[in-house]
Amino acid sequence: MNQRTIRKAVEVVGIGLHKGEPIRLRLEPLGTDAGIIFYREDLALSIPLSPSAVIDTQMATVIGSDRGYISTIEHFLSAVYAYGIDNLRVVVDGNEMPIMDGSSASFCILLDEAGIEVQDEAKKIIRVKKRIEVRDGNKFVRLEPSDEVSFNFEIDFKHPVIGRQSQSYSFGTKHFIEEIARARTFGFAKDIQYLQSMNLALGASLNNAIGLDDEKVLNPEGLRFENEFARHKILDAMGDMMVTGHNILGSYSSFAGSHKLNHQLTVKLLSDTANYEMVALNRAKSVEFEKSFA
Repeated sequence: MNQRTIRKAVEVVGIGLHKGEPIRLRLEPLGTDAGIIFYREDLALSIPLSPSAVIDTQMATVIGSDRGYISTIEHFLSAVYAYGIDNLRVVVDGNEMPIMDGSSASFCILLDEAGIEVQDEAKKIIRVKKRIEVRDGNKFVRLEPSDEVSFNFEIDFKHPVIGRQSQSYSFGTKHFIEEIARARTFGFAKDIQYLQSMNLALGASLNNAIGLDDEKVLNPEGLRFENEFARHKILDAMGDMMVTGHNILGSYSSFAGSHKLNHQLTVKLLSDTANYEMVALNRAKSVEFEKSFA
């Protein structure tokens, strides 16, 4: 299997979650081995994607430097992961990605519109060689060697609608679109009110998130999946793993994981070549992994 970019440039405008202002997003193809590069058009600032570019994980995954940053990249990157995109320029004219409907579905539609261009060089992936884990009390995120890619996530919220729920997902582009991409981010009304008092989450609404009070879901349409919350956590995890710049051949699992723990996991993964190896997909001897991008 060879590297992938998009066939043509595409553009969309959406609301930014925190500032509540329109954000223009444009995707442009790049040549082989260029990687994923974010670009702040208003600052003329390029930010190559890597764990070392992450500067904040408190409420979202944020990349940048003291010159500028781009927030909430994980929903977009989960779609990039699912479509197997290796080389791409991501142009935004503000400090955050558009939130769209709070899921990855709109980004999948955008990538479908752009089309996939198969390039001349072999696709490089990260193969997990040994089990690595990051813990915070009883919370953990983990990567283990596997010839297949899977994501397993369990959460436990003291809320009557959420409670303890889990989701297992065997990687595949089609499966992602059907099972994961439409799962929305969620927030509690009392937290949103507090954030908005600090001029944050100004773009948050029931059009781009699942809203919850102390007892129920506030969205009139209800949930898209019974366990939409756990599915969204897998969506987030895929996006956070894509911060490495590559698809990962291995098994991911988590209990109550977060952007912070996911970031620590990618840093730990890449800190020692005993943990991983970079291989061409045609040498990885995982036919099922290659088929999953069909």
